[in-house]
Amino acid sequence: MRVVFAGTPEPAVPSLRRLIESPRHEVVAVVTRPDTVAGRGRKVVRSAVGQLAGEHGIEVLTPASPRDPEFMARLTELAPACCPVVAYGALLPQPVLDIPEHGWVNLHFSLLPAWRGAAPVQAAIAAGDEITGATTFRLEAGLDTGPVYGVVTETIRPSDTAGDLLGRLADSGAGLLESTLDGLEDGLLTAVPQSADGVSYAPKVTVESARITWTHPAHVVDRRIRAVTPAPGAWTMIGELRVKVGPVTVTDEILEPGEIEIRKNGVLVGTATTAVKLGQVQPPGKKAMIAADWARGARLDPKVRAQ
Repeated sequence: MRVVFAGTPEPAVPSLRRLIESPRHEVVAVVTRPDTVAGRGRKVVRSAVGQLAGEHGIEVLTPASPRDPEFMARLTELAPACCPVVAYGALLPQPVLDIPEHGWVNLHFSLLPAWRGAAPVQAAIAAGDEITGATTFRLEAGLDTGPVYGVVTETIRPSDTAGDLLGRLADSGAGLLESTLDGLEDGLLTAVPQSADGVSYAPKVTVESARITWTHPAHVVDRRIRAVTPAPGAWTMIGELRVKVGPVTVTDEILEPGEIEIRKNGVLVGTATTAVKLGQVQPPGKKAMIAADWARGARLDPKVRAQ
């Protein structure tokens, strides 16, 4: 099948690689977000999807907006039978959705209709879900509302960060996306409308929403920290310092919410239930380090609290 792949970040790379290597499908171009300027050297950086496409000599389209007439014209010229999409990062207007015969097939990292939106993996971990997965569905104008082609499931492990879980889903989802395209080409798949029950939403995670609320129970603090690791990263204020906090361990110790207790074997912070033991912390302008090592060097005021 002749396809144009749309995607931007690293989690989309396994799907693109799978389709490039597929004997049944031909990736004639990719659509990705425009290059960005990043790092201290302010270098122009191409997206992970754009980099992989470039390595294979595949045409890379980077429209500022999918509504760009030149982009729409080029997509029409390419005449894809289907456009698989994984975390592209922009809403597609109906005229663009209508171009390929089999439409745009999106790989979404949740079991729809649960966790529609930008951050399904983070939402599933924060909510304490035990099972999640990936879904292929046909894109339509609504937010992740299109009919479903297939799913794969994945167990959420007690220590999973968003990065861990997303990595596994990106790999298993790549196989699901390829098999979905196979089924469409063979005429064996029929999309099934999503259920009206069990709908939930996962808005984009912001830096502000990644701030730790120490008045929450310990298990909630643990989940929310893992849900925003590695990006944007959980953080808290300790005195006047804004400190990033990595995954924690729930203990049986009792401290007041935000109370900090420094011990030889670690640093405890109180929550609404039991304290948690900090793993790694990252103070401003420094690399992440073991919490106990940081606390010894920071010489914290005994009265200071995390907030």
